Amino acid sequence: MKTNKSENNLKELGKDLSKQIKKGKDPSLTFTLRGLTNIVFDKKTKSLSLGNKKLMRTFFNLAHAKKFLQTIEIASVSKNLIKEEKHASLRDAFYQIKRTIPNTKVNIVDEQPESDKAIEDLEVITGLSREQLNFNANKNGSVAGRVVISDKGDTIDWSKLGSGGWSIPSNVEDIKFKKVNAKYILYMEKAAVWERLHEDKFWEKQNCIIISSQGQTTRGIRRLLQRLSEEYKLPIYILTDFDAWGFYIYSVIKYGSIALAHLGSKMTIPTVKFLGITANDIEHYGLNKHLIKLNDKDIARMKQIMDYEWFKDNKDWQEQFKLMKKMGAKAEIQALSSRGISFISEEYLPEKIKKKDFLD
Repeated sequence: MKTNKSENNLKELGKDLSKQIKKGKDPSLTFTLRGLTNIVFDKKTKSLSLGNKKLMRTFFNLAHAKKFLQTIEIASVSKNLIKEEKHASLRDAFYQIKRTIPNTKVNIVDEQPESDKAIEDLEVITGLSREQLNFNANKNGSVAGRVVISDKGDTIDWSKLGSGGWSIPSNVEDIKFKKVNAKYILYMEKAAVWERLHEDKFWEKQNCIIISSQGQTTRGIRRLLQRLSEEYKLPIYILTDFDAWGFYIYSVIKYGSIALAHLGSKMTIPTVKFLGITANDIEHYGLNKHLIKLNDKDIARMKQIMDYEWFKDNKDWQEQFKLMKKMGAKAEIQALSSRGISFISEEYLPEKIKKKDFLD
């Protein structure tokens, strides 16, 4: 069986540690520091990435030993998965390494966030994504449109999958696009809104692809969006609630997230546009009676993201924050239902897209 890049990278990691041990050295892992103090926003690529600060983790340092061991254990699980051509969920990975260290009362991991962080550390160390290491997260998302793909030898037509659409997997790297017939992609944060558009056959009438998650966008969805954008030059429009949380979802898709800054441009799509909901929509479509008062968490989150480097120098976005603060309220996408159950698919979206009423 031929070894691939992922297996080779893991083997090199093992060889390096073995050499250190044979030389009588304290085994160490040196990798780029993940954290707020080492996050850089690249204005040229419009993406978040890690800076140049390094972190050394050594086995015989009591403060490092447990995390060092967790990383090595995860690397071992990954190597076996790749060799056996199998994949594991994040929960599987947790249980694979959850055991007590011999002759101690200490567990290698106690909670799943520990193994999740070890996987992220391994991504930084090896330069491989979680998916390339054969770890998958839970599926969370639906898609419909005039697209035909090949997935593990199965031909799947996104236009013929009933009311549920195609369930987007965690790993979309090996999917092959056989046919893509669309003018643009519409991504929305809410599954309920996707279901409305799908029932109204919005994707068919407008010749587009509709994609949703349920809240924050998964890595699988972000990578699928990126592939369609890069390989087929399709514009992507983002539809979220008019609140700080919705704006953050747009921000993550466009610029990347602090948590995944180590993946850099692998998880960013600088060309995406924000479609709505905006403060202008609230006024234009008469949604003032359907606003929800901002709570303390909303206000704190708004203050936080409006100071993000990519937002604070953008006049159009600062105007949105200013108007939200003035209203003291937020608005959900479903507020458009007050104008009619299919108002969003028959009037709101076609009108905004035709006028190119976007925020960048």
